[in-house]
This record gives sequence, C-alpha cells and structure tokens, in this order.
Amino acid sequence: MLKLRGGYNMKIEGRPGGFLDKASLPETLYLPIVSRSFNFSQICTSHGQCVVAGDILAKDPDNYDIPLLSPCSGQVDLESTTGHVVLRELSGEEAGGQVNYDDAEHAHKMGSADFEQHKLLNLGAWEYVKDAYTGQTPDPLSTPQAVIVSTIRLEPFLVRGDVLLEACLQQFTRGLEHLQSLLEYQPIYLVLPKIKTDISVKIKEHIRGYAWVKTVEVPMKYPYDNFAILARHLGFKRADGSVWSLNADGVLAVDAVLTSSKPCVEKVISVAGPGAKHPLHLRLTAGYPIAEIRKRYAQKHAVAVDGGVLTGQLLTDDTKGIPAGCKGITFVPERQSREFLAFVRPGFDRQSYSGCFMSSLRGLFAERLTNSVRGEVRPCVSCNFCEDVCPAGIIPHRLHKLIYQDDIDEIERSRIDLCIECGLCSFVCPSKIELMHEFQEAKEAITKEKAAAAKKREKEQAAETE
Repeated sequence: MLKLRGGYNMKIEGRPGGFLDKASLPETLYLPIVSRSFNFSQICTSHGQCVVAGDILAKDPDNYDIPLLSPCSGQVDLESTTGHVVLRELSGEEAGGQVNYDDAEHAHKMGSADFEQHKLLNLGAWEYVKDAYTGQTPDPLSTPQAVIVSTIRLEPFLVRGDVLLEACLQQFTRGLEHLQSLLEYQPIYLVLPKIKTDISVKIKEHIRGYAWVKTVEVPMKYPYDNFAILARHLGFKRADGSVWSLNADGVLAVDAVLTSSKPCVEKVISVAGPGAKHPLHLRLTAGYPIAEIRKRYAQKHAVAVDGGVLTGQLLTDDTKGIPAGCKGITFVPERQSREFLAFVRPGFDRQSYSGCFMSSLRGLFAERLTNSVRGEVRPCVSCNFCEDVCPAGIIPHRLHKLIYQDDIDEIERSRIDLCIECGLCSFVCPSKIELMHEFQEAKEAITKEKAAAAKKREKEQAAETE
C-alpha cells in the first residue's frame, strides 16, 4: 500500500457530469502550432493544399517529430491566422476513419515492436505518453522501467476516467495488451480509485488473469493521481530511466492505432467550471473553435483556462482553436466590480484551508469560484499550510524565502526538483503568494545554470586537448 502524504480536495461548482456530447463539425478548424506540450514548428503542408483525415500538417522536431494531424478533409490556409494551421472547406466525412498504414519497409527494418511504436508516433497516439518524472514525451524507441496507467483524474475539472471507460472497457483492455506487447518484462501498474465503484469493479473483472498488470489503489485525494508521486512511491528512480505514464484516453488511443490503424484526431475534453452553463464532457477534434465552445457552453464574463483549476493556463484571444494535448476547458467567472466591504464579510460562501470563514460551520458545499484574488499579496507568515498539503514532502515557505534571497545553491539543496507543480501551495496560501510559479521559474533558472556550466566545461576540455 502506498503511503502518500499531503494533498487536499477543494469543493468547487462546475463539476462535469457523466454526460458525453459530440460536437458537430464546424465550418473552420484552427489548429494551434504551439501548445503547452508541443511546438509544431516544422510545417509539412502548403497553403491551399487539400488534405484528408490523418495527413501530417506539421511536426514537433524537439519531441521526436510528434505530428499534428489533419482531423478531417479540407483545404489548408497558412496565411489568415498567425500561429495556426487553418482548415477550411471541411468535408462532412466523419473524422477518425481508418487509413492505410502498411509500411512494409519500416516493418522489415524495425521488427514488430519498433514498427508498432513507429505507428503510434505517426498516427498521433504517442502524444498521450509522458515520462512520469519530467512530464516530457519519452523516446518512442526506448525501453521504460515500467508503465503507469491511471484511470482517474483528480484535479478539477479534467476529463473523468469513468466517462471515458463506461462504453469502452473492451478497447481499454485491448489497449493494455498492446502496451504489454511493446515491453519485455516490465510491469504495467494500473491506478484505480480506492473506493468501490461500478467501473472499477468492471475493470478488475476485465483484467483478471493478466499477471503483468499490477493494480494500485489510491485515495480520491488531489494530487495522488500525479505520475511523479506514483513513480516515486512505487520505488522507481529517475536516474534509472524513464517511466511511461498515460491516462485512460491514451490507452484508448493506443488501441485505435494498433487495432484499427485509426489516426488519433478526436478527443474527449471536459467543458466545466463555475463559469460553464452546463458542465459536460465533449467529443471533438483538435482545432475546434474556442469561440464556438464559449458561445454554446460558457456564461457571460467568464475566462477560459486550458486545463484544470490549479494547473491550467489562461487561454488568450491569440489561441483560436483547441490545442494539442488539451484535457479540458475550465470557465471561471470574471468579477466585473469590487465586492462592497468584502473585508468585513464573514465568508459564508467561501472556503478556506485555515477554516477561518463562517463557512466552516456549514459543512461541505461547492464554492462558486471566481478570478478574484480577494486581497493583496502579503509577506509569508510561515503558517505551514503549504507544507501540510505538499505531496512531495518539501517545505514551500522555506523555498520561497530562499528564492527571495536568490540563493540558487541552497534552493537546489532543498530539493526543489521534487516539486510536482500541483498548485496546492498557491491555493492554500493566505498571503496570496504564487508559490508554484516561483518554483517553476527557479527550476528553469537552475536548469539554465547547469546547461551553461556544462557548456563551459566542454569548452575548457576542448581547449585543453588542443
């Protein structure tokens, strides 16, 4: 049994239900070249070219040439919208049809397993696979220590695993079998909720007899589903190689590619949050216009966030379509005016980790979260709330003070590398300090400093050899 620490669950309005809707094909698709995970800088098409579903529009040269696939048939427009591959004159054909992928030359050169991994890469399934520790795309031809598959997502409000798997258990099981065929003797860890649900019982029945699948049950407490935390508690060391990690949608993508040779051009995202009219799950294609989603599903004066409440990033007007890797759109109401005498209100409708509001007498309730900061940023008071909720076991308030002192060496010795960027420290901080952003910047500075030092050593060694 895993001994997990910290964590915290927040009750917020806007959780999507089990309903899964399918968006109709729009008039135009806007596929962003840059997303949170990828930069498709290598354009593989031309302006005015006609493409079909599964054609490669662009590649990310820094991530093993992960492709940006055409979701359907249409005409390419590279000139009208900066930073996007636009598809116009879309056909009414259903996206995700089977494509001919009989690359005998590659199969002969690579062998069965390598060819399957090559297929996963070129048909779009590999974008779902990440290294558990770094969150980066692993080498598709590498051999991992293990594979971690999670059926749960605990951050509000990302796609729920039970919604994905309710009608796709057979495909999910088959996807696990495909993953096992890519491995030698490495195990697959299947993460399930530590509560008895209909879907978890069905999953256990489907994988009965699979000796290579080891089930791991975790409490339904954020962020116990984080892959870095799971890999660490399962005993895998970062220095020993990558640990592949993927969610239920990734396993279904693997099955679609290796069973039916279908390109992964459709996805399920959550459209949720306190600013959503009717929180739900939506099946659509990459590049679906965000303006259409906002028009149909968002309340007036709501900001859109790419991802969950704690780790998501604000979607600006520059992003016109659903980006690659998007797991959900969270709408948060934007306060239009200051709350009158907010500082004297007892807080019946607000939640606080400290329990200092009158809402602590109400019991459990869902808060209507807004983008209001509710006060100004103040100095750290060393309340230890951030340390209490930190699942990585570091001391965020101490790291904050070291960052303020610009003591890079001591920051590194304090194991800032263990931070998983879950955002809980920022959420519970009564001083409104953006701790997660500080840690992200500090880790980036340490990485750059190490790279500069390594480059300097290489130059010195080259000078000595001369």
